[in-house]
Amino acid sequence: MYSVRNDARVILDGDSSLVILDAAEDELAAYRRRIADRQAAAAQRRALRDLPGALADGHRVALLANIGRPEDAQAALEHGAEGIGLFRTEFLFFDRTSPPSEEEQLAAYRQVLAAMPGRPVVVRTVDVGGDKTLPYLGLGREPNPALGLRGVRLCMRRPELFQVQLRALLRAALHGDLRIMLPMVATPEDLAWGREALRQAAESLDREGVAHRADVPLGVMIETPAAAVVADLLAPAAAFFSIGSNDLAQYTLAADRSIAELAARYPHTHLAVLRLIDSSVRAAARAGIEAHVCGELAALPAAASVLVGLGAGGLSMQPDAIPAVKEQLRGVSLAEARELAQSALAE
Repeated sequence: MYSVRNDARVILDGDSSLVILDAAEDELAAYRRRIADRQAAAAQRRALRDLPGALADGHRVALLANIGRPEDAQAALEHGAEGIGLFRTEFLFFDRTSPPSEEEQLAAYRQVLAAMPGRPVVVRTVDVGGDKTLPYLGLGREPNPALGLRGVRLCMRRPELFQVQLRALLRAALHGDLRIMLPMVATPEDLAWGREALRQAAESLDREGVAHRADVPLGVMIETPAAAVVADLLAPAAAFFSIGSNDLAQYTLAADRSIAELAARYPHTHLAVLRLIDSSVRAAARAGIEAHVCGELAALPAAASVLVGLGAGGLSMQPDAIPAVKEQLRGVSLAEARELAQSALAE
């Protein structure tokens, strides 16, 4: 236990987890300079908030936010998000004894769309399983949850659950630029099943005379190595790709991202991951659809330039990462970003 005088000069360094007692004048001066530099950088980023995502030569890059609840949409706007690139819907299904109703889901989706007028909102259909389980589904324990009934696989097992969500999404789409994204797709058959389920949901709403939008774009989350390898087969049937760098890296490198030692040894910028992203983006371009990247990789300013150089049309990340990424991208041209991408692929 340390005792500190009432008039002691103390530096609390949250970056390095340091507490400096009785700091010397030169230490105080150095930290004051760091604080001033950080405040100046923050002010510069705030000035960029209302500017669109773009490179130094004007090439546009959509900078979007990942959110987990409707109330997060406001923070996304405050950090300069141009839309929602990943709206996780799992919050609707947790901490309860039965699945959420269609009306409950509709209200949540409309809340986000209302906060994002004229901006895209990409909604990921329910992705529970793995480390996120729902006891009321009665699915039991899996020997390897990360490779089990996650995402679209769970929806195949419980199609009635999926139909309720799809109906709510189609109804909500009347109120904004809503797009639907299927997680954990591994094969063209997975996508075809999801498309048929969406058609059935629209058909049921038609029969009941319930207002909805039937032509909602249906995209694919490229987060399994299988999806990346067959991206050329998925792209013609998809409205867009969103490349989920977190799971794509974890599954490609066979490394649990929650284990610090493995995370340091096998980063998301690993060549194998970048090659899969590159091939997926190219497949999307050939099919005439956009490919965005979401996850931790998109939130790294240095990696953002590489991803844009590979051809990503947008990046989606946690809201507070947007200002730094926007600032980084505005300092490089498309030609420079492409050079960085080719260098990364050659390593």
